[in-house]
Amino acid sequence: MAKERSERGGDRKDNREDRDSEFIDKLVHINRVAKVVKGGKRFGFAALVVVGDQKGRVGFGHGKAREVPEAVRKATEAAKRVLIRVPLREGRTLHHDIDGRWGAGKVTLRAAPPGTGIIAGGPMRAVFESVGVADVVAKSKGSSNPYNMVRATFDALKKQTSPRSVAARRGKKVSDVLRRRDPDAAVE
Repeated sequence: MAKERSERGGDRKDNREDRDSEFIDKLVHINRVAKVVKGGKRFGFAALVVVGDQKGRVGFGHGKAREVPEAVRKATEAAKRVLIRVPLREGRTLHHDIDGRWGAGKVTLRAAPPGTGIIAGGPMRAVFESVGVADVVAKSKGSSNPYNMVRATFDALKKQTSPRSVAARRGKKVSDVLRRRDPDAAVE
């Protein structure tokens, strides 16, 4: 029976493990909370995790449990359920500059030339490493709460559009959308 399964391409569990192995997960934040009960304090943990395949797909999740590993596992599962696709230019940076916002957290993401690296704060850095962005400059304004920063970064990444999608929406060719300015043209 097991031999039959492997000939058909493996059973579902093996297939799921292969799919999960393509993702990297980054633990962004752990919050310890205490509930005061009759015998003392009962501790719980909340984890914020970012998951991505480093090829343009990324998601984040939040998990709560009595133990840290269980909270991280729940957050990772939640993140894998809500993946978004982000169009990348040359597979290394963003197509255009963009602002994102969530609550009091505001972020500005800027495309950068090759060799710049990831210039971003902790929670945003985890998102960029997971999505596969190699060159970006990011600035966080307002709330420094990791939850707000991650959500604001995702808000900005969701607004990111590729030249191909813009051209399709306008009914033009990609070359028309990406037409460069003529350097010889004199500015009056």
